[in-house]
Amino acid sequence: MRRDVFQAIADPTRRAIIGLVAHQSLNLNAVADKFDISRPAVSKHIKILTECGLLVIHRQGRDHYCQANYKKLREVEDWVNQFRTFWTNKLDALEQYLEAEKPVRTAKKKK
Repeated sequence: MRRDVFQAIADPTRRAIIGLVAHQSLNLNAVADKFDISRPAVSKHIKILTECGLLVIHRQGRDHYCQANYKKLREVEDWVNQFRTFWTNKLDALEQYLEAEKPVRTAKKKK
């Protein structure tokens, strides 16, 4: 079953794993050592992240390394940006409205 990117990032542990490997590729043991949960639990999270394409596992000798897949992370960024644009426009409009109303409110207070 192919998992959804948003399903994967819904979990705080998975977001933390992505944050760890976003800066550098880490082997599975190094990732597991950063968490106070069992190694099988960390492996399950890594499996979910791999299934949805947010992580790529590559082998180097005996070790397996986790690496972030930035193309898939861009999918999340694009989705979030549409809301950032929407709310920025709404807040800019509110600011303009409040600035336009300021002289009216000030005049009413002086009376």
